[in-house]
Amino acid sequence: MSEFPFSVAVALGGGGARGLAHIAVLETLDQLGVRPCAIAGASIGAIIGAAYAAGFSGAELRAHAEATFRNRVRLARRLLRSRTRRRGRTFSDLAHPALIDAERFLDSFWPQGMPQTFEELQIPFIAVATDFRLRRAAAISSGPLRPAVGGSMAIPGLVRPVAYGDSYLIDGGLVDPLPYDHLAGRADIVLAVDVSGAASGRARNRPPSPIETIVVASQIMMNAISERMIEESPPDVLISPAVNQYLALDLFKAKRIFEAGDACRAQVIEGLQSAAARLSLQRRA
Repeated sequence: MSEFPFSVAVALGGGGARGLAHIAVLETLDQLGVRPCAIAGASIGAIIGAAYAAGFSGAELRAHAEATFRNRVRLARRLLRSRTRRRGRTFSDLAHPALIDAERFLDSFWPQGMPQTFEELQIPFIAVATDFRLRRAAAISSGPLRPAVGGSMAIPGLVRPVAYGDSYLIDGGLVDPLPYDHLAGRADIVLAVDVSGAASGRARNRPPSPIETIVVASQIMMNAISERMIEESPPDVLISPAVNQYLALDLFKAKRIFEAGDACRAQVIEGLQSAAARLSLQRRA
């Protein structure tokens, strides 16, 4: 493809481990020479989106993720190091040592060299979290990076809420799982990657665990919200990797999730070409 003639903004949705498929989409943009003018992310989309906005290429993010998730023992140790320690700065009934501390998690799983603030990023970035006090989306694009992204990934019951100003942040996917609405007017073309996933339909011979129930319930809600958003006002380009068969906590299935993302590369190229063709016709009319 020759130099792409239109500006592109990218929204990366929430979906837990399914969100590793985002990386293949970013790799495709790199290969096309398409540099997003803005990025918005929720939950896993915020983690990956912030790293990409910091200047890490899609290929670098894939290599880092593969190295992180390849060794199960090392991964388990990192998760254990991410657990909270009892401190008085959060809800007393939620300050449980079994919960994951979001900011410590990021320090363990982000590539080395991540900036401390939004202002240091190379691409404008919006982390979408849920404001626990106000009960609505919080779109954060300035100030300290870790609490904003950590709050965006704070899955209730699994990750401790993150103190932010006079409130607390929890998982952004609960209210805005595919945050392309925050990119309106920022680019000629808005590309959104939906990894919320529909029902897998796979049979199971045991009841879900309490943690699995909490996470899957969140995924069901996220998928319903995403479907309604797309039905009412779709993005210019929608990419939906085939990740339905994976659960939000399937971190050890990273290789297969990457493959699902790789299968969308042609869809990314065709989607951008189609959107560009539509815009060209509109501008000539």
